[in-house]
Amino acid sequence: MSTAVLVIDVQHALFSPKPKPFEAEKVISRINSITSWARAKDYPVIFIQHEQANSPLEFKATGWQLQGNLMSQPDDLYVRKTTPDSFLNTTLNSVLSDFQIKHLMVCGYATEFCIDTTTRSAAGLGYSVDLIADAHTTHDKKHANGEQIRQHHNCTLPAISSFGVKIAARSTSDIVDC
Repeated sequence: MSTAVLVIDVQHALFSPKPKPFEAEKVISRINSITSWARAKDYPVIFIQHEQANSPLEFKATGWQLQGNLMSQPDDLYVRKTTPDSFLNTTLNSVLSDFQIKHLMVCGYATEFCIDTTTRSAAGLGYSVDLIADAHTTHDKKHANGEQIRQHHNCTLPAISSFGVKIAARSTSDIVDC
């Protein structure tokens, strides 16, 4: 089964302001571990960048750029998006099809929006998904902090079986130490 890593919305405007997302630096470090591991296995690494006109996330603006300590390589792929769904009105599905990808490893930002929506959309399209349990994050909200939101999604997304493909939550060490 061919695998790709999706790194969603790890962008300057989302990671630089204070307060930062939950475990921001640790999450970026874990993402760098996952992407290095993937490249060593010749799995595509796809950076997905959210954009919104007239905002810090405007295409090519400083805030739209990948976070500075996120490691990328010349062979990595890039997809632009405008909604929480990395598949909706983007080139992602065709890119994955070109590489004959059937399995996705998902990490990045915002757990309750883009990570959740993209994971569900991927499963609905028939991709099995490994949610990298310790490599996605969000900011604290009024109802729950970032750690609670991440834990909630690590428990609920793998409980969905109706898509007919497996969604699993796996830690970075479970993957890179295999």
